[in-house]
Amino acid sequence: MRTVAIIQARMGSSRLPGKILMPIGGVPMLERTVNAARAVSGIDAVIVATTDNAQDNPVAEWCAQSGVEIFRGSETDVLDRFSGAAKQAAADVVVRLTADCPFLDPAIVAETLALHRIAKADYASNVAPPSWPDGLDCEVMTSAVLDVAAAEAIRTSDREHVTPFIRANRHRFKVVNLPCPIPGVHRLRWTVDTQEDLERAERLVGAASAFSGKGATETLRWTELLHCDMPQVGDSRAADGRNEGYRISLTADQKSPANRSPRIYKNSMGLLERAEKTIPTGAQTFSKSRYQFPVGAAPLFLTAGQGGRVWDVDGNEYVDMVNGLLCVSLGYCDPEVDAAVRAQMDLGVSFSLATELEAELSERLVDIIPAAESVRFTKNGSDATSAAVRIVRAATGRNRIISCGYHGWHDWYIGATARSLGVPEAVRDLTSVVAYNDLEAVEAVLMRYPNQIAGLIMEPANITEPDPGYLADLKELLHRHGAYLVFDEVITGFRFSLGGAQELFGVTPDLACFGKGMANGLPLSAVVGRSDLMAQFEHIFVSGTFGGEALSLAAAIAVVDKMRREPVIETINRNGGALGAAVEEVISSNGLGAVMKLKGFDPWRILMIQDQPGADAMAIKTVLISEMCQRGVLTLGSHNMSYAHSEADLRQVVQAYREVLPIIADKLARNRLVEELSVPPLVPVFKVR
Repeated sequence: MRTVAIIQARMGSSRLPGKILMPIGGVPMLERTVNAARAVSGIDAVIVATTDNAQDNPVAEWCAQSGVEIFRGSETDVLDRFSGAAKQAAADVVVRLTADCPFLDPAIVAETLALHRIAKADYASNVAPPSWPDGLDCEVMTSAVLDVAAAEAIRTSDREHVTPFIRANRHRFKVVNLPCPIPGVHRLRWTVDTQEDLERAERLVGAASAFSGKGATETLRWTELLHCDMPQVGDSRAADGRNEGYRISLTADQKSPANRSPRIYKNSMGLLERAEKTIPTGAQTFSKSRYQFPVGAAPLFLTAGQGGRVWDVDGNEYVDMVNGLLCVSLGYCDPEVDAAVRAQMDLGVSFSLATELEAELSERLVDIIPAAESVRFTKNGSDATSAAVRIVRAATGRNRIISCGYHGWHDWYIGATARSLGVPEAVRDLTSVVAYNDLEAVEAVLMRYPNQIAGLIMEPANITEPDPGYLADLKELLHRHGAYLVFDEVITGFRFSLGGAQELFGVTPDLACFGKGMANGLPLSAVVGRSDLMAQFEHIFVSGTFGGEALSLAAAIAVVDKMRREPVIETINRNGGALGAAVEEVISSNGLGAVMKLKGFDPWRILMIQDQPGADAMAIKTVLISEMCQRGVLTLGSHNMSYAHSEADLRQVVQAYREVLPIIADKLARNRLVEELSVPPLVPVFKVR
């Protein structure tokens, strides 16, 4: 197997022209990269892939003088250039490097090569997700998979940036990643795109040389840079500036008709057929199944996520506005969370006794959540709400519950909906449902069942603002009747405010339930509340093998710490507000104000669609989801904001709305929306009785 390092190099940088031949520590950047590649154990040859433009003649001259093989090809179709270089060098395995990374570490490249070989992968890298400093990027792939990408990739961004097509098609290709063992260093910026980067690199070379005793012209190891006691080592710009060129290309793709070939869902359809042979509905969650996404007009299976984006089994890329039904609060593959999970995995997952992690996370929750004096962990929102209901029943000796909102799948709640099949009538009759902001309805139930109501469980906010004084008056009313107030903050917690909606609205419930975003997608929920009520856990039986599962606890600790350290809540509120305002303008400009309205709060807005003459709300939603997916936006008709959503992501969402809403307006105006559906319309999962 012949392994060839191909170094991408050209003089025409828009921000720093000619940078690759500029010296750092007296050595041109290109020379540093070539020397590092030559030092990698397992690489048989090094070739520079530059363009056939005259401005890159200096690159060719340098290669000739330095005895480095060169391939010249298209400036814009870099994928074709790499494929041509691989063929010229007779490569079986290709290592992709870039000349603007002067601190490339041979040891990291060798590790990535070894991972590729041992895993028998089609593609291995240290960038998917990125956990190393920006500038240590390394990608390894077979020449066969490179040829497939060169033959099939259509989007300009795929061809300009060489490997996105491969990473997007994980259903076809085996893709593996080399994580960094030191958390947090993904923020470091050791690449060179600007004059500022160049000056920083010069200072880093000097500091690292002084620290290690090596000359400035020698190849440096990244650990030597980390040990330098200099502010520049901790430069955090990489968190925002990494892959900026790729984001620009994606934005251009959205505007180019050439990149708008219809998305097909062949693999999704095939996998659905396979899954339904052994899985009812083909999925584990109603809201992630064919009940919510139009079959044949939307993806049904995903393979990977990164930041605010996901990829389906057909290789299509989307801005994800679903975010795991709101559980992905920070973004897919968040570096700090992933590092915490990897570190815990080395110690174990589920133990025979409790771990210190349980106390560490509980103490954090007590610090940030007003109602939390004591904490008990469960695995999902339904577990937490059911445990809270059991507590108030035990504490009061009463059986009846008042419900306001959605609270999961367990008997006590789901029996009050149209999905009550299998729930005994005696259980169904114990739950009364009331509308939000309707204090009189609550009082009516309390009067109808005097001394029988254990408590009211409610979403403290959903799509509607609480009326002035409503939540406080509700708490007082319940307490006057000997009942307790429970907030279901499975969604609002870690989203509306760090301490939940109770902190935002200034009303502290007796108990509260948290979940979803608290572990950034790992399965964890919690019941918190007054110590005297939480003491009921000594007597009631709420117990599960995985209540103290360590990976989720470690993830949640990382989430809480990051939310305390960084402006997570502020960012998702600001971005959600800006997105909502832009979409409301598009709705208005298309005359659809009577058809759809955005409701709710900035970090979680829901598009409420009204039945129209000749087209009900579900038919309109079917068109919306189908057309948004065609434009690279995965949605259920809501804005489930993530900290990782970039400006480019949100621009793409707004642009999709600008293209889709006129289609809906036209179909409604012609009274042809239902007739022109290409797939059966969606149907509601359930309705409250």
